[in-house]
Amino acid sequence: MSETPSLDLGQRPEEAYRVLARKYRPSDFTGLIGQEALVRTLSNAFATGRIAHAFMLTGVRGVGKTTTARIIARALNCIGPDGKRTDPTIHPCGVCDPCVTIAESRNVDVQEMDAASNNGVDEVRQIIDAVRYAPASSRYKVYILDEVHMLSKPAFNAILKTLEEPPPHVKFIFATTEIRKVPVTVLSRCQRFDLRRIESGELAAYLGQIAGKENVEIEDGALALIARAAEGSARDALSLLDQAIAHNEAGAITAEAMRAMLGLADRGRVLDLFEKLMGGDVPGALADLSALYDSGADPLAVMQDLLEITHFLTRLKVAPQAQGFFDGASGEAKRAAALAAKLTVPSLTRAWQMLLKGLFEVRDATRPISACEMALIRLSYAADLPPTDKLVKDVLDGNAPAPRAPSPGGSAPGRGPVASASAAPKMVPAPSADSAPVMKGLEDIAVLALKNGAPVLKVHIENDMHLVRLEAGRLEFRPSARAPRSLAGDLQQRLRDWTGARWTVSISNEPGQPTLAEQKRSAKAARIESVMQAPVVRAVLDRFPGAEIVAVRDVIQEEATPSAPEADLAD
Repeated sequence: MSETPSLDLGQRPEEAYRVLARKYRPSDFTGLIGQEALVRTLSNAFATGRIAHAFMLTGVRGVGKTTTARIIARALNCIGPDGKRTDPTIHPCGVCDPCVTIAESRNVDVQEMDAASNNGVDEVRQIIDAVRYAPASSRYKVYILDEVHMLSKPAFNAILKTLEEPPPHVKFIFATTEIRKVPVTVLSRCQRFDLRRIESGELAAYLGQIAGKENVEIEDGALALIARAAEGSARDALSLLDQAIAHNEAGAITAEAMRAMLGLADRGRVLDLFEKLMGGDVPGALADLSALYDSGADPLAVMQDLLEITHFLTRLKVAPQAQGFFDGASGEAKRAAALAAKLTVPSLTRAWQMLLKGLFEVRDATRPISACEMALIRLSYAADLPPTDKLVKDVLDGNAPAPRAPSPGGSAPGRGPVASASAAPKMVPAPSADSAPVMKGLEDIAVLALKNGAPVLKVHIENDMHLVRLEAGRLEFRPSARAPRSLAGDLQQRLRDWTGARWTVSISNEPGQPTLAEQKRSAKAARIESVMQAPVVRAVLDRFPGAEIVAVRDVIQEEATPSAPEADLAD
C-alpha cells in the first residue's frame, strides 16, 4: 500500500525573484540618474517651502516618472526615524512608517491610480469627493495619476477647479508620456518637469554599478551596447541587463554575446558594408549583408547602423572633432575619418535620404532581407552619380555628356541603358551674338518677355529683380524676398531661347538698383510732388481739405504751346 506524501503546511516558498528594474528602483533623489535639473529645482523648492500643489512629470518610457512621483510622495510625508520631523524634506529617511508604507503601496493617504483604466468622470468624482477630508495618518494626501493623458475630456473638465484650488493638505502628481494630449488648462495649473533621456555613457556607468552589486562580470563594450539599445531608458536598460545575465551561462558577458542577443551587427563589418556601397561594389556589399544576416543581424538594425554611420561621417565632414557612432580611439574611428575625407557632403546627404527611405521599406516589408538588399542596390548604383545641382547646371549650360555609342551586342557597357545613335538629338548651332537684340536695361528684358508670351516672368522682372550688372550675355541681380528660387535659371533659359545667344544669369549679394516697379512708384511720387507745388493745384487742395492727387496726365493743348500736366483729384 503506497504512502501518501505528507504536506508540511508550515513550509514557506522561497522569496520570488525580483527583476532588476524593481530591485534597484531608487528610493530617494540620490539614486535618480540623469535628472539633475529636476532634483535641483525640487531641492530648492523644499528648502524654501515653495512646494507646488500639482506636479506634471513628462518624458519617454523608463526615465523615472512614476519613481519620481513616489519619491515626492515620501518626501512630503516623511517624519524621520524618530518621528519628530514636522516639515517635508527632500531626503526622506526610508525607515519611518510613511516612507515604508508608501514604498510598499499600502499608505491610505497616497493613492496611485492608472488613468488608462480609470479614465472616466466617475473615477475623478471620487477623487474630488475625497480631497475634502484630512489625511488619516500622513501629512499630505497625495494623488498620483499615471498616464494622465488617457483621461477623457469630461474627466479633465471635472478636475480643473479642484486642481486649481485644492485644500492645503492635498497634492497632485501627474505622469504622462504624451504631454501634447494633456489640455493646456491642466498644464497651466501644474508645475511641469520634463525628464530627459539618460545619456548612453551615464547609463552604461549605472549598469556597471548594478552588475557589480549582482556579482556579474560584463565587458564595457557590452554595457555600451545595452545602453545604446535602451535609447535613454533606465528601465529598458535594466531589463536588457537582466536578459543578458540569463543569456550568459558562465564567465564574463562579452560584446559579441550582446550583439548575438540583441541581433546587432558588428560596427566594423557595417563600416565595411558602407564603404563597398559608396564604392559601387554591389556583389561585395550583398555578400557582406548576407554574412551579417546569417550571423543573426536584423536587417532593420543593419539599416539603422548604416544611417548612423552616414550621420557620423557627415558630422566629421563639417566638424572633424565630432564624436558619436565610433569610439574616438578605435581603429574603426580612424577608418571612418579616412572614408569621410573621400566622400562629399552631397553624396552623404543623398545616401542618408535613400537609406531613410529604405528603412521604412524594410520595416514594412513581409520579407525584410529582400527589401534591405533592394535598398542597398539602389544606393550602390546611385553612389557614383554626380550631385543633382551639377547635373542641372550641365543641362542648362548645354554641357551634358553625349550618349555613348552602343556596343555591337546592342547595349552599351555600364549600368544603365544607352540611347541609340540614331535617336540622339541633333545639335543645332546657336545663332551668333551679333544678331541678338541689345538689352540696355531690365525694361528691354521685360518687353521681350511680354512679346514672347511670358507675362508671369515679366511681372517677376518688374517686381522682384534689383539690377546689379547688365552686359552682353551677362546679367546679375539681387532677388527680392518674394522672388521664386528658379527665377535666375528660368530667365537664363528664356533669354537663350529668345535671343539665340548664350546668357549667364547669376544672383548677387550687392544691393543693386531699385526694381522697375519701385522706380515707377518713385517717379510717380516725384511728379505728384512737383504738380503739388503749382499755385493753382495748391489753391484747389486748400479749398477742398482731404483731397489728394492720385494721377497726373499730360494734356496736349490745341495751340502750339508746351503740354501742361493735368492732375486728377480725389476726395
